[in-house]
Amino acid sequence: MATKRKARGQGGGDSTGQAMRDSAQKIWLAGLGAFERAKSEGPKMFETLVEQGRSLGVKARESADQALRTMRETSYGAGGRWDKLEQVFEDRVAKSLNRLGVITSREVDDLSRQVRELNDNVRNLMRGGGKKAAGGTRKAGAATKKAKGRTKKAASKARRGARRATRA
Repeated sequence: MATKRKARGQGGGDSTGQAMRDSAQKIWLAGLGAFERAKSEGPKMFETLVEQGRSLGVKARESADQALRTMRETSYGAGGRWDKLEQVFEDRVAKSLNRLGVITSREVDDLSRQVRELNDNVRNLMRGGGKKAAGGTRKAGAATKKAKGRTKKAASKARRGARRATRA
């Protein structure tokens, strides 16, 4: 049995090799034929291709111009709609965040300003000791009370938001 398989394998290899040689020969001959035809019909074919290209170029430009006009008309109308949709989305997100008690960037900036004011007031009180406090006690005291009130409001708002977030 092993000898039969070897015999088939050897015979199959010769036929496969012959088929490959025949195929390569045909490809070579086709290439030569194409070369000869291009040499003889080249100038005529070139002119024909140029004429076809001109007619297709005009059609392609017209189609591209029409597509561009259509796109511009469509985009002008859609631009306003997208802006409105974006604004509605932003408003709804802001309302939801506000309901959850999330602090906005404006509120964070306000808190930062209040902390800065408090730090400045504390430094002024510590530098001046009791001397400056006598003249400016009311102003410094009022500013400190205002800042403390604002800070307490913001802190209670943050606590409420945290409680709501833990419930959800």
